[in-house]
Amino acid sequence: MQAKQREQALMDFTKIFLLTAAVGTLLIWACGASPLEAYRLFFHGMFGTFSSFAEIFVKATPLILTGLGCAVAFRTGFFNIGAEGQFYAGAMGTTVVVLYLPDSFGVWRIVLAMAAGFVCGGIWALIAALLKAKFNISEIIVTIMLNYIIINFLGYAVRSFLMDPAGNVPQSAKIAASARLAILIPSTRFHAGILIAVCCVLLIWFVMEKTTVGYELTVVGKNQRAAACNGISVFRSVVLSAFLSGGLAAMAGGIEVLAIQKKLLEGISANCGYTAVLIALIAGNRPLAVFAVAIFYAAMQVGANSMQRQLGVPSAIVNILIGLVVVLILGKELIPFVKPAVRRLKKGGRADA
Repeated sequence: MQAKQREQALMDFTKIFLLTAAVGTLLIWACGASPLEAYRLFFHGMFGTFSSFAEIFVKATPLILTGLGCAVAFRTGFFNIGAEGQFYAGAMGTTVVVLYLPDSFGVWRIVLAMAAGFVCGGIWALIAALLKAKFNISEIIVTIMLNYIIINFLGYAVRSFLMDPAGNVPQSAKIAASARLAILIPSTRFHAGILIAVCCVLLIWFVMEKTTVGYELTVVGKNQRAAACNGISVFRSVVLSAFLSGGLAAMAGGIEVLAIQKKLLEGISANCGYTAVLIALIAGNRPLAVFAVAIFYAAMQVGANSMQRQLGVPSAIVNILIGLVVVLILGKELIPFVKPAVRRLKKGGRADA
């Protein structure tokens, strides 16, 4: 049985890959470029130099953490569309702590700043979780609205109490070198944030797959009524998954501040919180798969940027193809439900005749 399932999964993957490649080829051709040359530049952009290869992991780091956060929430039936806002909450919390703590704290300054960011993101996600658990208000609507609130609040913050007093640009003061995450490979942007992301993936995998807490979160996501009948607290599970989800997305914001931007500014996330939803869906909400999909997506981004610079082919093609993959995966999941409905409609039509 398992062998047949693996064979079917491989066939489905092959079909999706071939269809996606065909659509990508048509889009490149429609731009007036040679598909062969575009693909050559695409792969050269990913693997042509050591620096470009390292850049894949730089871009993947925030996607891993935000995708992981979405996956945890989705597994529990909490549809967190607020990873973007939680990213911003984490970036702000991290920045405030790291700017106001003195250098004498040493490495603990980074640890406390990241912890503060995690808590800020977790609390921001808890607002939607509590409204859902207590009043059954849609978490999808609440998390989307919370995104707008925190994004605009950040814009206010970098123009007021967090604005660099030495400048007139809407951004915070620069993070001191002693409070930044270390660059692991000289002459690249490859930083220690990727190690934090890997540790989070392994930890969440262990919690979700090997512990009672993870089992309870999964059961609640599958059937809340059955979970409650078996003594599992639905309220506690939803609140815990929301807090973890928001905290993980917030860590991505903290890492972006401490490793890449080295200051807080508007538009810091580049919409990776929204991309995280797609990554979690493609990965089937599995932690290890989230890691692989995030790396793959980042590699496609790096390759597409190279293709755009050298050939003029829009890098937005990558986003189109990722969206197509999600639609195909979700469409495959709907087939078992659609076929019986079609049969019933056909039978009803013959009966009326």
